[in-house]
Amino acid sequence: MISISTAAEEGASSTNPFIPAIYDIVWSIIPFAIIVAFFVFFVIPRFRSILDDRASVIEGGIAKAESAQAEAAAALEQYNAQLAEGRAEAARIREQARVDGAAILAEFKENAAAEAARITANAHVQIEAERQAAILSLRSEVGSLAIDLASGVIGESLADDKKASAVVDRFLAELEASEKVKAGK
Repeated sequence: MISISTAAEEGASSTNPFIPAIYDIVWSIIPFAIIVAFFVFFVIPRFRSILDDRASVIEGGIAKAESAQAEAAAALEQYNAQLAEGRAEAARIREQARVDGAAILAEFKENAAAEAARITANAHVQIEAERQAAILSLRSEVGSLAIDLASGVIGESLADDKKASAVVDRFLAELEASEKVKAGK
């Protein structure tokens, strides 16, 4: 046991077990420097380019989403404006239809009133013509009856047309005068 403890004492005085030897440090620094250089010149730039590409894709997607959202908002606003315009146009058309309907109704009423007036005027004319025809017919009948009656009363024949006509006209004039007097009272 002595030999182990002596060997440990000799080694302990010459070197520190926590600090490696110089050749170990040099041979450890060279591969570390190669690995660091590899990462600095190849791996990190590759990661940066991949991350930059991803960032640009994400930013592009966000920009596209924002532009799509803006377009959708503009389309919605345009749709609402067209809808309001359509409603206003429909209200204007309804109002115009009401006005046109009222005008057409007034025109129909006016035409109906004119037609009724025309029919009434025609009826009055026709009635007056029939009245005149009836008066003429009655005069001739009343005249012939009056002549026959007068012939029977007088005992003389009143065959002379001028005399008969004068008697009938005088009789009818007296009859009309008496009717006018009665109507005036």
